[in-house]
Amino acid sequence: MCGATAGGPSLEGVNVAVEAVVQGVVTRGGAPVSTAYVRLLDRSGEFTAEVPVSATGQFRFFAGPGTWTLRVLAPRAEAVDRVVEAAIGSVVDIAIELDQVAAQA
Repeated sequence: MCGATAGGPSLEGVNVAVEAVVQGVVTRGGAPVSTAYVRLLDRSGEFTAEVPVSATGQFRFFAGPGTWTLRVLAPRAEAVDRVVEAAIGSVVDIAIELDQVAAQA
């Protein structure tokens, strides 16, 4: 898998029983993407938060329960949206694969 760690960051030290965790990894061609941002949008599409991915393509949000959209923005890639359901006491662990955008002539 070219160094991309499956899933999001380690949950060591996180009390998952009282949190709604949304986390994952962003890859392109199976390799981690180290230059990207992941946005958290609420049910109506309004911006709530944004985090940069780590060097290994990982990200994490502590969200309220409900439906959320993750939007990944990265150079040379189309924006990618994924809808997730967060709940207290659970971890949404998602892998998001980016497509490469062909260079414009």
